[in-house]
Amino acid sequence: MAPGSDHRCPGCSAFVDNIGHLAHLHARDTTFILVSPAPLEQIEPFRKRMGWTVPWYSSNGDAFNIDCGPGGGFGLSVFLRDGGDVYRTYYTAGRGVDRIRTDFNLLDLTPNGRQEEWEDSPEGWPQTPPYTWWRLHDEYEG
Repeated sequence: MAPGSDHRCPGCSAFVDNIGHLAHLHARDTTFILVSPAPLEQIEPFRKRMGWTVPWYSSNGDAFNIDCGPGGGFGLSVFLRDGGDVYRTYYTAGRGVDRIRTDFNLLDLTPNGRQEEWEDSPEGWPQTPPYTWWRLHDEYEG
């Protein structure tokens, strides 16, 4: 979410919609959180509507998002805490995040794939521009 607006990034929202139960990560002493530049009071109503339980923090008023590289867009960082020191050990953005989206991985296994224009599909296979088919899980019909 952009601070001070109702704008929700479709890609970020679709990513969060694909996050499963975190117990398996916790069993390996690993924490998964979300950080957005919007204030929490702006995030919480949307988070409740969607039923998301992932811990979510706000970086509103500080440079965390800029320091981590997304520059106002979506990015995925992995950090290691060693005592009082914290190191970023991995970063990716854009299509680099696709590898952890369950819906994309499952669709990529099917004969029709994601059905997006960039795919090398046989003539007549259904295709749409990337990102146009995404909806929040409560916005699909039926």
